Amino acid sequence: MTTKAWFIRKTQVLPLQAPLIQPFRTALGSHDTLDNLLFVLTLADGTKGYGEAAVATHITGETLEATRRSLKTAGHWLIGKDSRDYLRISGALHERWGKNPAMIAAVEMALFDAMTRKLGIPLWRWFGDRCRRLRTDITIVIADLPETEETVRRFYRQGFRHFKVKIGRDFDLDVRRVAAVRKLASGAAIYLDANQGFSAAKTLQFLRALQRLGIRPALLEQPVPAADFEGLKKIFRSTDIPVCADESVRSVSEAVAVIRGKAASVLNIKLMKFGFVQAVEIVRIARACGTALMIGGMMESALAMTASAHLAAGLGCFSYIDLDTPFFVRGSSARGSYLSSRGVYDLRRVRRGIGIEL
Repeated sequence: MTTKAWFIRKTQVLPLQAPLIQPFRTALGSHDTLDNLLFVLTLADGTKGYGEAAVATHITGETLEATRRSLKTAGHWLIGKDSRDYLRISGALHERWGKNPAMIAAVEMALFDAMTRKLGIPLWRWFGDRCRRLRTDITIVIADLPETEETVRRFYRQGFRHFKVKIGRDFDLDVRRVAAVRKLASGAAIYLDANQGFSAAKTLQFLRALQRLGIRPALLEQPVPAADFEGLKKIFRSTDIPVCADESVRSVSEAVAVIRGKAASVLNIKLMKFGFVQAVEIVRIARACGTALMIGGMMESALAMTASAHLAAGLGCFSYIDLDTPFFVRGSSARGSYLSSRGVYDLRRVRRGIGIEL
């Protein structure tokens, strides 16, 4: 194996698009299609690596077209670089394109995929010596009551036992929707995700309304706007329900601020917010401080979701698994062969890299 074989010879940026089975509605907006970018990296010996950029403008401020341009520019810059210098490459990407984390995620994903393919190991082994099976939750998107009930019934019959209910638009309807989940999904855990849709006062009022119905959520995610640090802290100190910071944590420094300020008990790790290298660093800090972790994502295909599953399966330290968007995607960009219809990721059959062929 020659040293030159690890050098990057070619890069490509391609559209990655697919229709959705149903619109993915949250308090921040709605996805009607999967409209992402595929980054393909080829090493000198022909080994390929695949990465995905899923742009969430409402969270990170990125746009699809700017990300496309950044990926093309970064792709030209990468040609001739040694893929084994991934730490140096990651640092340069963050320094130049730090405001475009989805682009960084796509490049790092392709790098890690190519390197582990070349090493002949599954990606999860890069992060740990044992592959854990993961059971994802399923999202109940914002909808009217009949659609909510139909969706819950379908996924409960399918075998899901963790339901993540999107709330934050209509207080009274949201209460009825959560109550419907409780009624129709007997024994299931209920997570709430307001996607910044409530104030601290409204959140606590919402929890009291559920309490009167005998409903205790297992998790409360990002109830207030990302910048409302004091509001997040107030909620965390007012309830014993685990509070998860998502949009409030988009960098290592913000993760440290939330942990140090005791504003949440859980951090949501998404590759599209950090890329691989910084995600692992935040995980290390959180574990050292006793903060729990969720692995999540944006509207992503099986490629990026499976890459995140490798991270979680190898590290083995995630209490909450939210890698369900393949269940909303129609066609060849959907689940892949490592995710069962019941929402279980089993990556033990992956031989090299992420294991997704495109």
